[in-house]
Amino acid sequence: MTDAAPTIRRDVTYRGFRLPGDAGLGSLSGLHAGGRGLELADPVDRLDHTDADGRTRRYAAGSWTSPPVPVDFAVRDVVPSWNGDTPGDCWLRVELRGWRDDAPATGWYVLADWAADDHAIRRTSVPGQRDADARVDTDTLVVTGATVTGWQVRVTLLRPEDADVTPVLRAVGAVAAGPRPTPAAGPSRPTGEGSPPVGAGPAPVAWGTVLEVPRYSQRLHAGAHPQWGGGGDSWCSPTCTSMVLAFWDAAPAPARYAWVDPTGPRPVVVHAARHCYDHAFAGAGNWPFNTAYAGLHGVDAFVTRLRSLTEAEAFVAAGIPLIVSAAFRVGEVPGLDYDTAGHLMVLVGFTATGAPVLNDPYAPDDDAVRRTVDRDRFEAAWQGGSGGVAYVLRPPGVPLPPAPEQPNW
Repeated sequence: MTDAAPTIRRDVTYRGFRLPGDAGLGSLSGLHAGGRGLELADPVDRLDHTDADGRTRRYAAGSWTSPPVPVDFAVRDVVPSWNGDTPGDCWLRVELRGWRDDAPATGWYVLADWAADDHAIRRTSVPGQRDADARVDTDTLVVTGATVTGWQVRVTLLRPEDADVTPVLRAVGAVAAGPRPTPAAGPSRPTGEGSPPVGAGPAPVAWGTVLEVPRYSQRLHAGAHPQWGGGGDSWCSPTCTSMVLAFWDAAPAPARYAWVDPTGPRPVVVHAARHCYDHAFAGAGNWPFNTAYAGLHGVDAFVTRLRSLTEAEAFVAAGIPLIVSAAFRVGEVPGLDYDTAGHLMVLVGFTATGAPVLNDPYAPDDDAVRRTVDRDRFEAAWQGGSGGVAYVLRPPGVPLPPAPEQPNW
């Protein structure tokens, strides 16, 4: 049994809204509840939008604004995520603002101009948003000067004025987190033989469970289709998203990616990279863009932060693999022998002694994707690198595990 390392504790809470069921909790403007979610019915606004090609077009718009979501800590950052669809030339705009007590604590910030496809607008985060209260860091609202103890999200649905189709919003939520992190008293669960020591928490629920997630190597696509973030060497996130969609038998049909030319070794991954691509970030690693892409394929998908591998075990025990983001240098996590400032992998399970089992797409071929790593070192790279970011993808009929007292799913 190894020596126990300190558990990292961070205040984290997630709140999601399923639509149209939760529509009455917030305020509707120009939208109505349809069979698929919220739809644009009687637009109340008009917006002129100029895309990156210099084309300006007028759109009809309506919105849903969530109620303020209070939390019981000082918020350091908020990451939104959503599921919807944008047929034709429709699109969605997602905004966040901070709250304190009973009033807004910040202005509104745009976190995404998003469309499922890229033929009408360029899917993009919105850089350059910074003031004395907060700033936008690609997919994250980072609180800087304001005191924030809650958040609010607004989603605007837009369609061309002359269009006869409507965008759809099925779900939206956000994960809020407090300042990064402080060691908590007590040991973490060790990697080693036998049961965890007294005081280390509940008995392990997923040790010895490995989910059979297909293995996809992103590096098979190295140098291919560089217009989407430089090619496969940077496609860790859409490759992981593709693996988990395949696990759930929810991958797009071949006709959806028949456009890929040359097809290469796995065109479905090229398709995912294109449809997760953030034109401002110039990469396919925008966290909520990946979950929004997954949500187009019949799964519920959102971004959250988990506090520990112990929390992750509950998902594996429920049959749900997780896509997790870590950062490390060579030697910090034996078996992951490269440097990364941020890399996505699929947590597929745990050995009988609690070591994480990963599908790491940064491998030379599919056979080398499966890796087992040291528990404490990987947990430190995950928590220290991204603050425990995880994508949760699962069919609506697969229940989530019971949430903790401070719910982060």
